[in-house]
Amino acid sequence: MKTTSQPAPPAVTRPAGTAPPSGGARPAGRGPLSPLRRKIADQATAYAFLTGGLLCFILFSWYPAIRSVIIAFQKYTPGSDPQWVGTANFTRVFQDPEFTAAWRNTLTFTVLALVIGFAIPFVMALVLNELRHAKAFFRVVVYLPVMIPPVVSALLWKWFYDPGAGLANEVLGFLHLPTSNWTNGADTALVSLVIVATWANMGGTVLIYLAALQGIPGELYEAAELDGASLWQRIRHVTIPQTRFIILMLMLLQVIATMQVFTEPFVITGGGPENSTVTVLYLIYKYAFLYNDFGGASALSVMLLLVLTAFSALYLRLTRTD
Repeated sequence: MKTTSQPAPPAVTRPAGTAPPSGGARPAGRGPLSPLRRKIADQATAYAFLTGGLLCFILFSWYPAIRSVIIAFQKYTPGSDPQWVGTANFTRVFQDPEFTAAWRNTLTFTVLALVIGFAIPFVMALVLNELRHAKAFFRVVVYLPVMIPPVVSALLWKWFYDPGAGLANEVLGFLHLPTSNWTNGADTALVSLVIVATWANMGGTVLIYLAALQGIPGELYEAAELDGASLWQRIRHVTIPQTRFIILMLMLLQVIATMQVFTEPFVITGGGPENSTVTVLYLIYKYAFLYNDFGGASALSVMLLLVLTAFSALYLRLTRTD
Protein backbone atom coordinates (compact mmCIF):
# COMPACT_ATOMS: atom_id res chain seq x y z
CA MET A 1 0.00 0.00 0.00
CA LYS A 2 1.32 3.37 -0.91
CA THR A 3 1.30 6.04 1.78
CA THR A 4 0.94 9.69 0.99
CA SER A 5 3.05 12.15 3.02
CA GLN A 6 1.36 15.25 4.45
CA PRO A 7 2.88 18.54 3.40
CA ALA A 8 4.79 20.31 6.24
CA PRO A 9 3.07 23.41 7.65
CA PRO A 10 4.51 26.64 6.46
CA ALA A 11 7.09 28.19 8.78
CA VAL A 12 5.91 31.19 10.71
CA THR A 13 8.25 34.09 10.59
CA ARG A 14 8.30 36.78 13.32
CA PRO A 15 9.74 40.22 13.22
CA ALA A 16 13.22 40.49 14.61
CA GLY A 17 13.41 41.33 18.36
CA THR A 18 10.10 39.68 19.34
CA ALA A 19 9.88 36.78 21.80
CA PRO A 20 7.66 33.74 21.27
CA PRO A 21 4.35 33.83 23.16
CA SER A 22 4.03 31.85 26.39
CA GLY A 23 1.03 30.57 28.27
CA GLY A 24 1.73 32.83 31.27
CA ALA A 25 2.40 35.98 29.29
CA ARG A 26 1.88 39.23 31.20
CA PRO A 27 -1.07 41.32 29.94
CA ALA A 28 -0.17 44.02 27.51
CA GLY A 29 0.70 47.39 28.98
CA ARG A 30 2.08 46.07 32.33
CA GLY A 31 5.86 45.88 32.71
CA PRO A 32 7.78 43.76 35.24
CA LEU A 33 7.63 44.81 38.89
CA SER A 34 10.68 46.55 40.28
CA PRO A 35 12.58 44.70 43.05
CA LEU A 36 11.42 47.21 45.65
CA ARG A 37 7.74 46.93 44.65
CA ARG A 38 7.98 43.14 44.56
CA LYS A 39 9.52 43.10 48.04
CA ILE A 40 6.79 45.39 49.42
CA ALA A 41 4.10 43.28 47.75
CA ASP A 42 5.53 40.08 49.24
CA GLN A 43 5.67 41.60 52.72
CA ALA A 44 2.41 43.55 52.64
CA THR A 45 1.06 41.65 55.64
CA ALA A 46 4.14 42.38 57.71
CA TYR A 47 3.96 46.08 56.87
CA ALA A 48 0.28 46.12 57.76
CA PHE A 49 1.07 44.74 61.22
CA LEU A 50 3.95 47.21 61.59
CA THR A 51 1.67 50.16 60.85
CA GLY A 52 -0.16 49.90 64.16
CA GLY A 53 3.06 49.68 66.15
CA LEU A 54 4.60 52.62 64.30
CA LEU A 55 1.52 54.75 64.86
CA CYS A 56 1.58 53.98 68.60
CA PHE A 57 5.30 54.74 68.72
CA ILE A 58 4.79 58.08 66.98
CA LEU A 59 1.77 58.99 69.09
CA PHE A 60 3.12 58.03 72.52
CA SER A 61 6.86 58.55 72.06
CA TRP A 62 7.89 60.95 69.32
CA TYR A 63 4.98 63.38 69.61
CA PRO A 64 5.41 63.96 73.39
CA ALA A 65 9.16 64.43 72.91
CA ILE A 66 8.71 67.00 70.13
CA ARG A 67 5.91 68.70 72.07
CA SER A 68 8.14 68.93 75.15
CA VAL A 69 10.89 70.63 73.15
CA ILE A 70 8.38 73.21 71.88
CA ILE A 71 6.95 73.85 75.36
CA ALA A 72 10.50 74.41 76.68
CA PHE A 73 10.48 77.74 74.81
CA GLN A 74 6.96 78.72 75.88
CA LYS A 75 5.18 79.95 78.98
CA TYR A 76 2.65 77.19 79.29
CA THR A 77 0.12 76.34 81.99
CA PRO A 78 -2.93 74.11 81.52
CA GLY A 79 -6.02 76.05 80.58
CA SER A 80 -4.22 79.07 79.10
CA ASP A 81 -2.79 79.89 75.71
CA PRO A 82 0.97 79.26 75.42
CA GLN A 83 3.21 82.29 74.96
CA TRP A 84 6.58 82.19 73.25
CA VAL A 85 9.29 83.28 75.72
CA GLY A 86 12.45 82.03 74.03
CA THR A 87 15.14 80.88 76.46
CA ALA A 88 13.54 82.46 79.53
CA ASN A 89 12.60 79.03 80.93
CA PHE A 90 16.20 77.84 80.72
CA THR A 91 17.45 81.01 82.41
CA ARG A 92 14.95 80.68 85.24
CA VAL A 93 15.76 77.01 85.77
CA PHE A 94 19.50 77.75 85.84
CA GLN A 95 18.95 80.29 88.62
CA ASP A 96 16.97 77.87 90.78
CA PRO A 97 19.07 76.66 93.77
CA GLU A 98 17.47 73.22 93.41
CA PHE A 99 18.90 72.95 89.88
CA THR A 100 22.48 72.67 91.14
CA ALA A 101 21.48 70.30 93.94
CA ALA A 102 19.51 68.08 91.53
CA TRP A 103 22.39 67.69 89.07
CA ARG A 104 24.92 67.18 91.86
CA ASN A 105 22.76 64.49 93.45
CA THR A 106 22.11 62.82 90.11
CA LEU A 107 25.79 62.67 89.20
CA THR A 108 26.70 61.48 92.71
CA PHE A 109 24.01 58.81 92.52
CA THR A 110 25.38 57.67 89.15
CA VAL A 111 28.95 57.43 90.43
CA LEU A 112 27.89 55.56 93.58
CA ALA A 113 25.73 53.23 91.51
CA LEU A 114 28.76 52.40 89.34
CA VAL A 115 30.96 51.80 92.38
CA ILE A 116 28.41 49.76 94.35
CA GLY A 117 25.99 48.47 91.76
CA PHE A 118 28.53 47.60 89.09
CA ALA A 119 30.97 45.42 91.04
CA ILE A 120 28.40 43.44 93.05
CA PRO A 121 26.55 41.92 90.04
CA PHE A 122 29.86 40.90 88.45
CA VAL A 123 31.04 39.19 91.65
CA MET A 124 27.69 37.42 92.05
CA ALA A 125 27.88 36.21 88.45
CA LEU A 126 31.35 34.80 89.14
CA VAL A 127 30.02 32.95 92.20
CA LEU A 128 27.00 31.56 90.32
CA ASN A 129 29.23 30.46 87.47
CA GLU A 130 31.31 28.35 89.87
CA LEU A 131 28.33 26.61 91.49
CA ARG A 132 27.85 22.94 90.73
CA HIS A 133 24.50 22.38 92.45
CA ALA A 134 21.20 24.33 92.70
CA LYS A 135 22.39 26.80 90.07
CA ALA A 136 18.86 27.30 88.65
CA PHE A 137 17.46 27.99 92.14
CA PHE A 138 20.01 30.71 92.86
CA ARG A 139 19.37 32.30 89.46
CA VAL A 140 15.71 32.66 90.37
CA VAL A 141 16.61 34.07 93.80
CA VAL A 142 18.93 36.66 92.25
CA TYR A 143 16.37 37.69 89.64
CA LEU A 144 13.44 37.79 92.07
CA PRO A 145 13.82 41.51 93.05
CA VAL A 146 13.43 42.50 89.40
CA MET A 147 9.98 40.92 89.33
CA ILE A 148 8.77 42.99 92.31
CA PRO A 149 7.03 46.23 91.24
CA PRO A 150 9.36 49.21 91.83
CA VAL A 151 6.91 51.06 94.09
CA VAL A 152 6.34 47.97 96.24
CA SER A 153 10.10 47.47 96.50
CA ALA A 154 10.61 51.11 97.53
CA LEU A 155 7.89 50.87 100.19
CA LEU A 156 9.48 47.74 101.63
CA TRP A 157 12.84 49.45 101.88
CA LYS A 158 11.22 52.53 103.41
CA TRP A 159 9.99 50.36 106.27
CA PHE A 160 13.34 48.58 106.40
CA TYR A 161 15.15 51.92 106.81
CA ASP A 162 12.78 53.32 109.44
CA PRO A 163 15.04 54.62 112.25
CA GLY A 164 12.50 53.70 114.91
CA ALA A 165 11.10 50.24 114.22
CA GLY A 166 12.95 49.43 110.99
CA LEU A 167 14.56 46.07 110.49
CA ALA A 168 17.96 47.55 109.59
CA ASN A 169 18.53 49.23 112.94
CA GLU A 170 17.01 46.27 114.78
CA VAL A 171 19.60 43.97 113.23
CA LEU A 172 22.42 46.41 113.96
CA GLY A 173 21.27 46.76 117.56
CA PHE A 174 21.07 42.98 117.97
CA LEU A 175 24.67 42.73 116.75
CA HIS A 176 25.70 45.56 119.12
CA LEU A 177 26.67 47.77 116.17
CA PRO A 178 25.96 51.50 115.88
CA THR A 179 22.65 52.33 114.21
CA SER A 180 22.14 54.82 111.41
CA ASN A 181 19.63 57.43 110.32
CA TRP A 182 19.62 55.87 106.84
CA THR A 183 17.23 57.92 104.66
CA ASN A 184 16.59 60.46 107.43
CA GLY A 185 20.16 61.74 107.43
CA ALA A 186 21.40 64.15 104.78
CA ASP A 187 24.78 62.42 104.62
CA THR A 188 23.43 58.85 104.37
CA ALA A 189 20.18 59.23 102.41
CA LEU A 190 21.67 59.11 98.91
CA VAL A 191 23.83 56.07 99.67
CA SER A 192 20.77 54.34 101.10
CA LEU A 193 18.87 54.93 97.86
CA VAL A 194 21.78 53.57 95.83
CA ILE A 195 21.58 50.34 97.86
CA VAL A 196 17.85 50.12 97.11
CA ALA A 197 18.35 50.66 93.37
CA THR A 198 21.20 48.15 93.26
CA TRP A 199 19.17 45.46 95.01
CA ALA A 200 16.12 46.06 92.82
CA ASN A 201 17.87 46.06 89.44
CA MET A 202 20.94 43.84 89.66
CA GLY A 203 19.14 40.58 88.74
CA GLY A 204 19.12 41.21 85.01
CA THR A 205 22.73 42.39 85.05
CA VAL A 206 23.84 39.25 86.90
CA LEU A 207 22.19 37.00 84.32
CA ILE A 208 23.80 38.89 81.44
CA TYR A 209 27.22 38.58 83.08
CA LEU A 210 26.57 34.89 83.76
CA ALA A 211 25.74 34.27 80.10
CA ALA A 212 28.94 36.03 79.07
CA LEU A 213 31.02 34.00 81.54
CA GLN A 214 29.58 30.73 80.28
CA GLY A 215 30.61 31.69 76.77
CA ILE A 216 34.31 31.81 77.69
CA PRO A 217 36.13 28.70 76.38
CA GLY A 218 37.19 26.39 79.20
CA GLU A 219 40.54 25.79 77.53
CA LEU A 220 41.64 29.28 78.51
CA TYR A 221 41.13 28.56 82.20
CA GLU A 222 42.83 25.17 81.87
CA ALA A 223 45.86 26.78 80.24
CA ALA A 224 45.99 29.43 82.97
CA GLU A 225 45.84 26.77 85.70
CA LEU A 226 48.65 24.81 84.04
CA ASP A 227 50.72 27.99 84.08
CA GLY A 228 50.14 28.28 87.83
CA ALA A 229 47.74 31.26 87.71
CA SER A 230 45.85 32.01 90.90
CA LEU A 231 42.12 32.74 91.06
CA TRP A 232 42.66 36.51 90.89
CA GLN A 233 45.11 36.12 87.98
CA ARG A 234 42.58 33.98 86.08
CA ILE A 235 39.92 36.64 86.61
CA ARG A 236 42.27 39.45 85.64
CA HIS A 237 43.89 37.87 82.58
CA VAL A 238 41.09 35.61 81.29
CA THR A 239 37.66 36.60 82.60
CA ILE A 240 37.83 40.38 82.37
CA PRO A 241 39.48 40.52 78.88
CA GLN A 242 36.95 38.03 77.52
CA THR A 243 33.97 39.99 78.89
CA ARG A 244 35.27 43.56 78.54
CA PHE A 245 32.80 44.38 75.74
CA ILE A 246 29.81 43.28 77.85
CA ILE A 247 31.22 45.14 80.86
CA LEU A 248 31.53 48.36 78.86
CA MET A 249 28.05 48.06 77.37
CA LEU A 250 26.40 47.42 80.72
CA MET A 251 28.34 50.30 82.26
CA LEU A 252 26.98 52.74 79.67
CA LEU A 253 23.45 51.38 80.03
CA GLN A 254 23.71 51.72 83.80
CA VAL A 255 24.80 55.35 83.49
CA ILE A 256 21.81 56.07 81.24
CA ALA A 257 19.42 54.33 83.64
CA THR A 258 20.73 55.79 86.90
CA MET A 259 20.60 59.34 85.58
CA GLN A 260 16.83 58.86 85.29
CA VAL A 261 16.30 57.73 88.88
CA PHE A 262 12.91 58.83 90.19
CA THR A 263 11.00 56.09 92.02
CA GLU A 264 13.30 55.78 95.05
CA PRO A 265 13.52 59.54 95.84
CA PHE A 266 9.82 60.02 95.20
CA VAL A 267 8.56 57.12 97.34
CA ILE A 268 11.17 56.86 100.09
CA THR A 269 12.53 60.35 100.81
CA GLY A 270 10.45 62.86 98.84
CA GLY A 271 13.66 64.61 97.83
CA GLY A 272 14.78 65.21 101.40
CA PRO A 273 16.25 65.66 103.82
CA GLU A 274 17.52 69.13 102.92
CA ASN A 275 17.24 68.38 99.16
CA SER A 276 19.95 65.74 99.53
CA THR A 277 18.06 63.27 97.32
CA VAL A 278 16.44 65.61 94.78
CA THR A 279 17.34 64.30 91.33
CA VAL A 280 16.84 65.88 87.92
CA LEU A 281 13.85 63.70 87.08
CA TYR A 282 12.28 64.39 90.48
CA LEU A 283 12.82 68.13 89.97
CA ILE A 284 11.07 67.86 86.60
CA TYR A 285 8.13 66.27 88.41
CA LYS A 286 8.09 69.11 90.96
CA TYR A 287 8.13 71.81 88.28
CA ALA A 288 5.30 70.19 86.34
CA PHE A 289 2.93 68.93 89.04
CA LEU A 290 3.80 70.95 92.15
CA TYR A 291 4.80 74.32 90.69
CA ASN A 292 2.46 74.00 87.68
CA ASP A 293 5.34 75.26 85.51
CA PHE A 294 5.38 73.05 82.43
CA GLY A 295 7.75 75.39 80.62
CA GLY A 296 10.43 74.96 83.29
CA ALA A 297 9.80 71.20 83.44
CA SER A 298 10.22 70.93 79.68
CA ALA A 299 13.41 72.99 79.79
CA LEU A 300 14.86 70.59 82.36
CA SER A 301 13.70 67.66 80.23
CA VAL A 302 15.54 69.03 77.21
CA MET A 303 18.76 69.39 79.23
CA LEU A 304 18.48 65.82 80.48
CA LEU A 305 17.68 64.67 76.95
CA LEU A 306 20.88 66.21 75.60
CA VAL A 307 23.01 64.52 78.27
CA LEU A 308 21.38 61.12 77.72
CA THR A 309 21.65 61.53 73.95
CA ALA A 310 25.42 61.91 74.28
CA PHE A 311 25.68 58.67 76.27
CA SER A 312 23.28 56.92 73.89
CA ALA A 313 25.35 58.00 70.90
CA LEU A 314 28.44 56.61 72.59
CA TYR A 315 26.62 53.35 73.25
CA LEU A 316 25.48 53.06 69.62
CA ARG A 317 28.97 53.89 68.40
CA LEU A 318 30.56 51.16 70.49
CA THR A 319 27.96 48.55 69.56
CA ARG A 320 28.05 49.31 65.84
CA THR A 321 29.40 46.47 63.75
CA ASP A 322 30.81 46.62 60.23
